Amino acid sequence: MATLEPDAATPRFDLVLAAIAALALEHLVPFGRLVLYPLTLLATWVHEMGHGVTALLVGGQFDQLQIFGDASGVALCAAPMGLRSALVSAGGLVGPPIAGALMLLFARGQRRAAVALGGLALAIAISLTVWVRTLVGWIALAPVAAVLILVALRWRGGRVWVAQFLAVCFGLDTFSRIDYLFESNAMIGGQLRASDVANIASSLFPPAMLWGVLIAAFDLVVLGGAFYLAFRGPKRAAAAITPA
Repeated sequence: MATLEPDAATPRFDLVLAAIAALALEHLVPFGRLVLYPLTLLATWVHEMGHGVTALLVGGQFDQLQIFGDASGVALCAAPMGLRSALVSAGGLVGPPIAGALMLLFARGQRRAAVALGGLALAIAISLTVWVRTLVGWIALAPVAAVLILVALRWRGGRVWVAQFLAVCFGLDTFSRIDYLFESNAMIGGQLRASDVANIASSLFPPAMLWGVLIAAFDLVVLGGAFYLAFRGPKRAAAAITPA
C-alpha cells in the first residue's frame, strides 16, 4: 500500500493568490488602496517597531511609537551615535521585508499560520499597552489585532491565505514607498523630518543615496529568497511504501 505525503499545492496556491491580491488591490482595483489602508497602517507599525526593537537590541531606549492618519509614523527611540544609531535607523527600513519573509517561511500550514497570526496579534496588543501613543494607532491596530485572533481561532480554511497575504503586504511595503529610500527629508505627522537614510548617513558616512541603494538591494534579496523558499516548499518524497 502506498501513502503519499500531504500535498504542498495548497500553500503554494495561497501564496500566489495572496501576491496577486496584494498587487491588484494596490494597482488595479478602484479604491484598492483605500481597502489596503488599515494594512498600510499595520505595515507602518511594523516599520516603526523595527526601529524600536532594534534600539532595544543594541542597548538603546524605545520610548513610544506614533502613527498618523497619512500612514506615516515615528518611533521615539535613542541609541549611541555611530554604528548602533545607524542600525536603529536601518531597522525600520528592513523590518517589514524581514517580518514578511519570516511569515512566508513559517506559516506553511494551518497550525503554523494560526500561531503566526496569534503571535502578531499579541505583539500588537503589547505595543498598544507599552508604546503606541496616538489615537490613530489605537483605532487602526486594536481592530486588526481582534480580527487576527478571530481568524487564528475560527477561520481554519483561511488562516494560511491571510498569513501569506499579510506577509506579501509587509514584504512589498518598502518598495511601495520606494521614494522614501532616496529622500533626505520626509513629511511625518505634518512635520518635516530627516529620513532614515539621512540619519544613517549622518551616523556613518554619506551619501544617503548609497544607503538607500544598499537597503533596497538587501530587502530585495530577503524578499526574493523568502518567496523562492516558500513556493518551493519542503522536499517531497514520491511515496512511502508500507506493507499492504
